[in-house]
Amino acid sequence: MDELVERLCVEGHNVVVGGPSPSAEELRRRISELGYVFIKFPDSQGGTDLGVRVDETATDLGKADFTNASGSVHLEGTLTLNYVKVRCVADIDLASLSGTGHLVALDEALAK
Repeated sequence: MDELVERLCVEGHNVVVGGPSPSAEELRRRISELGYVFIKFPDSQGGTDLGVRVDETATDLGKADFTNASGSVHLEGTLTLNYVKVRCVADIDLASLSGTGHLVALDEALAK
């Protein structure tokens, strides 16, 4: 498996909401209207910015208050990183737009 993907598959990495103008309202718009969000793993070498296609069935907005930028979001979605299909799993605090996350390799042959 790709070294970066393998490192990011370990649970508990720091993540932040990325994109041109991160805010709770912009995150809501990206999840609900665009179905595409930016998540950054800032602690990887140089930081790793990922564009994630939101999986609406696995994402949980039940604890989120986007208007008051409070609560949290459980976000899941897919992407391809360095030719490896992965799922991004992140729990984001809306007040700080940061939280923890990791990747899950979806290609069974590479995940072993």
